[in-house]
Amino acid sequence: MRDNSAMTATDHPLHAELCRGLNALGIDPAHAPALLAYLDLLARWNKTYNLTAIRDPCEMLGKHLLDSLAMHSYFTQANLADLGTGPGLPGIPLAIIRPEAAVSLVESNGKKTRFLREVVRQLGLRNVTVIESRAEAVAEPGRYQAITARAMDRLAGILAVGGHLLAPDGVLLAMKGPQIADEIAELPAVWRVSAVHPLQVPGLDAERQLVVVQRAEAG
Repeated sequence: MRDNSAMTATDHPLHAELCRGLNALGIDPAHAPALLAYLDLLARWNKTYNLTAIRDPCEMLGKHLLDSLAMHSYFTQANLADLGTGPGLPGIPLAIIRPEAAVSLVESNGKKTRFLREVVRQLGLRNVTVIESRAEAVAEPGRYQAITARAMDRLAGILAVGGHLLAPDGVLLAMKGPQIADEIAELPAVWRVSAVHPLQVPGLDAERQLVVVQRAEAG
């Protein structure tokens, strides 16, 4: 990853708030410059390309950056495919704080993949690959130890289009709200929920859970 030490991140109006959030999540605030650079790119491109309905950078910080990073302690795998990533959420924030992990951003919308490639270029994210495709068309069966999808579909739907990408012992890491019983009940018998972790997003008064799903015969 490119050295961001020359950035004047401490002068950024959201630097202090971001660092408080990172500290609350147990993430090194040294990642703040790269995260703020991503946030600034998102806010700038969003004015023209409508990448997200959230317009206010301060609101983006909590509802996009910190919300994405709330799952970081459960992302322990060496590689991850972020399906329907949109403007790179949660894949880019996770890739920034986990430079040793390989992250593939899967997105079919051309304007969003153009933005993603520009983020990768400007931030020097050598651990990130952008794949312009629908998830079900990605021909990499069994490649990934983890997949995630932040706002793509219900659990069964995510696995229907992306389950083929998982290694035999791979996991789906799905961020969900409080009501997940119906989604769990919909899962085909070949999949099982192995864990549900409550998540706390700094500054957000909203319930989040990380649902971990794997093949029924795994582990």
